[in-house]
Amino acid sequence: MSQLNVDPQEIAKFEAFAAIWWDQNSEFRPLHQINPLRLNWIDEHAGGLSGKKVLDVGCGGGILAESMARRGAEVLGIDMGAAPLNVARLHAEQENVTNIEYLQVPVEQLAEEQAGQYDVVTCMEMLEHVPDPASIIQACQKLVKPNGHVFFSTINRNPKSYLFAIVGAEYILRMLKKGTHDYSKFIKPSELAHDIRGAGLKLKDMTGLHYNPLTKNYWLAPNVDVNYMVYTRNEGAE
Repeated sequence: MSQLNVDPQEIAKFEAFAAIWWDQNSEFRPLHQINPLRLNWIDEHAGGLSGKKVLDVGCGGGILAESMARRGAEVLGIDMGAAPLNVARLHAEQENVTNIEYLQVPVEQLAEEQAGQYDVVTCMEMLEHVPDPASIIQACQKLVKPNGHVFFSTINRNPKSYLFAIVGAEYILRMLKKGTHDYSKFIKPSELAHDIRGAGLKLKDMTGLHYNPLTKNYWLAPNVDVNYMVYTRNEGAE
């Protein structure tokens, strides 16, 4: 177990939240609110999700995974937390979403077993919770087909992101439970771009995810100072 690219404290943290994953008035409210934005961004860049084989890495309770299945994709969601996966399975069953499956498996292991089998791979709000983000990115590249689409999202590391993502979101606005994020694990876009290139992926687009606490609205814009998403393709070496 010590060789797995997981942080037991991070797994325990999200296991404890599992029962409220689909409660839109809970600490997971931000995930529900941003999901349409990230879903549409993924759908657009992937040229439509319908009919595609999709892997969602670090799927948690299945908010994004299930929404992609509802767009017509054949989805596999993987996570290392048993409780969130059970919640995800139950919700899909209750909603009669049948084109989705969930597995508790490390992405690196899945990459050895199912290399090159997915049209789209998503890894959202996960990289800042693991010891070795580069290993996750490399596994995602192995799993996607040639010319397939890989998406990541994470949080920038700078004074502004500390103020907004931790002080603001966790302590002032109380949008997230205290301790949800560890500032030292935040990832600068330059660092993420380096790991993306190292994995053999081509960075194609990047956008910031923004929030106005007064209007409680989210939107996408080019500034990537805090939360941001990245679109890459598996185009191979130049």
